[in-house]
Amino acid sequence: MGNESHSIHEFDYSLICEYFALLDRQGPGSPAVTVKALSFIEGLTPASRIADIGCGTGGQTRVLAGHAPGSITGLDLFPDFIHIFNANSQAAGLSDRVRGVVGSMDSLPFGEEELDLIWSEGAIYNIGFERGIREWRRFLKPGGYLAVSEASWFTECRPDEIDRFWTDAYPEIDTIASKVRQIQLAGYVPVATFTLPESCWTDHFYAPQVPAQERFLQQHPGNAAAADLVAEQRHEAELYDRYRAYYGYAFYIAKKL
Repeated sequence: MGNESHSIHEFDYSLICEYFALLDRQGPGSPAVTVKALSFIEGLTPASRIADIGCGTGGQTRVLAGHAPGSITGLDLFPDFIHIFNANSQAAGLSDRVRGVVGSMDSLPFGEEELDLIWSEGAIYNIGFERGIREWRRFLKPGGYLAVSEASWFTECRPDEIDRFWTDAYPEIDTIASKVRQIQLAGYVPVATFTLPESCWTDHFYAPQVPAQERFLQQHPGNAAAADLVAEQRHEAELYDRYRAYYGYAFYIAKKL
């Protein structure tokens, strides 16, 4: 793809789905980080209702289910992800309280004040952070929790290359302080915020992509779009290697007023 960079959103959804279905996690994170974020949430019981929005194939959902009581509904736009999600839940013996459904995060299939916890790891950017936290709030019970991880700037100033890349890919990327302020303005009390360790990107997200990329390219010989998608993911990993001091994911945990 030469010197031209593409946003992930420019690729065909079917290719994106096929590529990321090869991975246990569709974004940066780790079991330890999921458990850490969950540790700030109080009051969950076997009767609690939890939604994992943008759940992908459910790698983090199964960790959540292993450490939190209650029933969990995973929601994702891609039917293939949900098929894998439900198959993995059944294999893990969790299908009695963990199920995946196909749906859009801008039209959630839940009732007003139905949920005790809304969870979303690395996915809220699809609707936009500010819009997501505002629109999802009505589905939470009073005192319910929101827990989302989001791409965030760690510094006020960045090198031009990485600033342009992320501003093009996700114009809503902002500093952690700005995100916390948005949470407060949307009617939540911030409970905790922490940055994800670099290993969430290097070990748990980019490293598993290396063998997946070879497999993906073998499945699509001569397919320029598939080759471009792999090249873009490799480019993103190279940018992270150079500029990780300036950005990453932060987890935001908040409570509905």
